[in-house]
Amino acid sequence: MRQSLTFLTVLTLLSTFSACRKSAYIIEEVESITDMGGGTGTVTWSNDKDYLINGFVFVNDGQTLTIEAGTVIRGRTGQGSLASGLIVARGGTIIAEGTQINPIIFTVEGDDLQGSVPIEARGLWGGLIILGNATINTESGEDMIEGIPISEPRGIYGGYDDDDNSGILRYVSIRHGGTNIGEGNEINGLTLGAVGRQTIIDHVEVIANADDGVEFFGGTVNCKNLVVAFCGDDAFDLDQGYRGKGQFWLGIHNNDKCLEITGGLQPVQLLTECQTIIYNATLIHSHLSSIAVPVHFLQYGGGYLRNSIILNPMDGVALRYSDKPGDTWSLFQSGRLALENNILYPGSGPTTAYHTYSELGEDLTEENQQLADSTLAWQTSFEDPGISDLDGFTLLPPTTEFENMAPYECDWLEEVTYKGSFGSNLWIAGWTLLYESGYIND
Repeated sequence: MRQSLTFLTVLTLLSTFSACRKSAYIIEEVESITDMGGGTGTVTWSNDKDYLINGFVFVNDGQTLTIEAGTVIRGRTGQGSLASGLIVARGGTIIAEGTQINPIIFTVEGDDLQGSVPIEARGLWGGLIILGNATINTESGEDMIEGIPISEPRGIYGGYDDDDNSGILRYVSIRHGGTNIGEGNEINGLTLGAVGRQTIIDHVEVIANADDGVEFFGGTVNCKNLVVAFCGDDAFDLDQGYRGKGQFWLGIHNNDKCLEITGGLQPVQLLTECQTIIYNATLIHSHLSSIAVPVHFLQYGGGYLRNSIILNPMDGVALRYSDKPGDTWSLFQSGRLALENNILYPGSGPTTAYHTYSELGEDLTEENQQLADSTLAWQTSFEDPGISDLDGFTLLPPTTEFENMAPYECDWLEEVTYKGSFGSNLWIAGWTLLYESGYIND
């Protein structure tokens, strides 16, 4: 394989599916990027050009890709071997620092950013994948990331450096991704595989991805101000023992779960003591969804969800029960799984707020009573949080202050006096497609 990256500047007419178009869209000059094995190199993508990703393009080990604020990167359409995506390999670095006025946008070819692609159009290109050297919950400490061919060695992630640094994502919008490369192997909007805590991720949006919006495979990266809406699978999927912190997450979902937390197929002793910590999430679950559980803990998944709002919980929050050491139920019993000072609305009370289930059909009456008792101890509230869930998921962020707040226990967390993602600062405005499309009332 030739070790080079080809760049072709062309005069081109970008097209997309006829059903997704309002008008023809012409980009006069495109930097078309194809990876022949050498990765991007250490390079800057500037905001005075339009970039088109052909196939899988990697930022290789030792390379740094810098993307200027206001830059638009489009992925070529295609399934299977024709899928496109940007992958930051282990040891590679991405510096993508947009601003609220000039965000960095990843979208599909043919998107004129003026409505030529409907907001809920999914699976039109791949997505953004970042791989690092932090720990993951597998016996080998490594794994092959989903969404790219297993024959690609640059798709391996995992290691032993929880302080690993893959760069910066700030004010980035990722739209219409999730193409299928074969046998149900779809690409997430933003995939974070073993990404370390020195990486900075804040103000990132994923809109209309065919698979999960944001999926964490282990790692320790902390993330603030995440927006996920209209995806085909989970909004946020935490897997393989993700042990970072999250704050101000907004998930709007009408298909699968808003939040799924999975520790892994089996616990690894190294990772059993540390769990995910999430504060100030707003998780809006459609009452039209066939999935009745908006938040799901399963397979050795634990952690803490605090000062958050879950709208339309229906069957409440679910915990998977088993009799195996280190599983979700044992994490609850040992205090390493808790949902504290949250609002579930509408809700009928402690006996339905949280429940556990077993795929083997055991009688869990006693276990569910323990959860009901914990609901009171966790100070779960069922009051109206002031969010309007109307047709089209119109969202009105609450500004009400609450007295029963879980304490903010580390310096990284921002101490606020409201629950959910928004107070008086509508941080979603100005840079997200969700806001621009009229789904948010201010």
